[in-house]
Amino acid sequence: MKRLVTILAVGAVLASLVAACAAPTPQVIEKEVIVEKEVPVTVEVVKEVVVEKEVPVEIEKTVVEFWTTDNEEERVTVYEAVAAAFMVEHPKIDVRIVPIEEAGVSQRIATALAANRLPDIVRMGIERVATFAADEILDEDAAEAVIASIGEDDFRAGPLKMVTNPATGKRAAVPFDGWIQAIWYRGDVFEGAGLNPPVSWDDINAACDALPGMGNLLYALTLATDPGQNYPHQVFEQVAMSNNAWPFDEAGNVTMNTPEMVEALKFYGELQRCAMPGPQYWRGAREAYELDQSGMLFYSTYIMDDLVEGSGLAEGGKVQIPVEDLALKTGFAPQMKGPNGSASYGQLVTFGIMKGADPEAQEVVKWFLTGQNYQDVLALAPFGKVPVLKSAVDGWKDLSPFFGYYSDDTMAQIANGFETMQRWLFRPDYGPVERAVIGDIEGRLLIPQAISAIALEGTMTPETAAEWLQEQVEAMLAERQE
Repeated sequence: MKRLVTILAVGAVLASLVAACAAPTPQVIEKEVIVEKEVPVTVEVVKEVVVEKEVPVEIEKTVVEFWTTDNEEERVTVYEAVAAAFMVEHPKIDVRIVPIEEAGVSQRIATALAANRLPDIVRMGIERVATFAADEILDEDAAEAVIASIGEDDFRAGPLKMVTNPATGKRAAVPFDGWIQAIWYRGDVFEGAGLNPPVSWDDINAACDALPGMGNLLYALTLATDPGQNYPHQVFEQVAMSNNAWPFDEAGNVTMNTPEMVEALKFYGELQRCAMPGPQYWRGAREAYELDQSGMLFYSTYIMDDLVEGSGLAEGGKVQIPVEDLALKTGFAPQMKGPNGSASYGQLVTFGIMKGADPEAQEVVKWFLTGQNYQDVLALAPFGKVPVLKSAVDGWKDLSPFFGYYSDDTMAQIANGFETMQRWLFRPDYGPVERAVIGDIEGRLLIPQAISAIALEGTMTPETAAEWLQEQVEAMLAERQE
């Protein structure tokens, strides 16, 4: 558009007015000047844009709730990563990893059961399986299906026997991993002193008397005596089985006061004469051995890396091991021989599929036991996570450079440890009630209390402790039979 601008120019010619008629007449001249000026104009252009937007379609998902006692942050992260990989391949399944405390499993399950909100999968020790099987809250058909799907022949026979419910003949849970307990001992010191490896009660007693004062050793061992810890139960159970002492006989009668049990309590309590004073549990035992203060140690395979680089201290940092090549100088004695038998001991960890769990839970358990997924979980703690699958052993041996510090014989003993491992729970003629009570014995720390009373406080003799245990276990049996 053009805009018109008008300018008026006025010119006035003034002349003298004279009389002469020829003089010019005054004029006013008006001019109009038109100037054209460009003025910018904004033109609004409306453009229609069509945007394609994906509208999410809601997929109905099945939620699988997975409780794990592998509850440290690093371990939970790995479980979640394995679960995430599963969910990529199974978009209709939502796996939720829930970390829980080992000691609180029974209480958490009781609370969930009361609220009718059981999880789908629970990672738990074998001692819980017997109790939960007796309570009929495990889906044994689901466990059987997973074992068959993976291949029964790939499982070691020992773990499959351990999870078998004698009342039904079915596997109540799926074996996953575990550890083997042994007496770890200073092989170099034993050899120098002419001592036999600490396998038999006689040889253990001989070492108990000989080791204190030898070299830097102050004690022969650190005895598990803390009444508030499960560690004394784990150690004593092997001692008891090595003397054929069991909580029940084949008819289901309580046998905590038999001569064999009294003898086992006596042998155990008398080891305090050469042991570190005061209530002790696994931490004190581990550190005393690493620091060259004691020559024997009851411990699981979890100790293997600690004997190389030193274990973590409660206040931070690590133990500085003064003994050069301690791991190479350490012997491994998993079998114990008593006057009336022999026994090894260990722990089996399982995945229990709970009653009412969605069928998809079976696929999750299978996934965690398959290929690299299984190795990733074992790698979290390869010393304490011995595989139950034969096909996984070679991969497991490569999970830590610390395995190279131990002999092939020791590694083979560990890998095959499940085949000879025993627990009070696994006696074939025990039914679900007896197994449940054994779980209660361990859960209520009866053995640690009796050991402390004998070895530290002196308030019980082996005989009176056995009678006390008899009364306590009879009462628990009566509760289970109601």
